Amino acid sequence: MAARPMARGSNVELTREIPSLTGVVLGVRFASSESVLMDNLVVATLLCDARSRVLSDRHVVFFNQLVEPDLSVAQLERVVGTDTEQVEVDLAGVPADVARIVVVAYINEALGQRRTLGQLREASVRVLDLRDSSELVRSENLAPSLRAETGLVLGELYRHTTGWKFKVVGQGYANGFEGMAADYGVPL
Repeated sequence: MAARPMARGSNVELTREIPSLTGVVLGVRFASSESVLMDNLVVATLLCDARSRVLSDRHVVFFNQLVEPDLSVAQLERVVGTDTEQVEVDLAGVPADVARIVVVAYINEALGQRRTLGQLREASVRVLDLRDSSELVRSENLAPSLRAETGLVLGELYRHTTGWKFKVVGQGYANGFEGMAADYGVPL
C-alpha cells in the first residue's frame, strides 16, 4: 500500500513510529519526455554535520562514488521498482557526527544544454523499509513548482532526540549543484 503524499516542509518521526526500523531506502523518481534531460540528471546524497555542512568530499554519494567511507550510505547500482535512483541507509551504521542525510538532484552541465528541472513531469522522493521494501513515506510531486531551476533538494533524513525523522524539502536552485554545494559546504 502506498503512503499518502507529504507536502513540502512536512516531516515524520520514522523510528518513533516504527521502533524496529534499522534501515531505509531513499527512492527518487523523475519523469520527463526529454530524454536528454533524464540522461543528465544526477542524484547525490550529502552526509552533513549538525550545521548542515558536508563532512568531506568523501561524504558525497553519487554515480562516481557509490558509498561513503563508513559504508552506511550507498547508492544502489541497480534500482528495484519504479524509482529512478535509490540510496540505501543503515541507520545504526551512520557515524555519530552525521546529523543529516540530504538527497539532492541536479542537471549535469545544465547551462550548456539549456535544460531545466521545469521540464520534469514528476519529481518525488520516498522512504522504504529496507527489510521488506514497504513504502513508509512519499513526497508530493515536486515538479509542478519547478521552472528554471537546475538543482533540487528533495528531502532529508535527520537525527532528532526521538531517533530518525524524514522531511520533504522541495527547494529548487537556479544555479544547480554550485548553489547547493555553497549552502552545504561541498568542496568543488
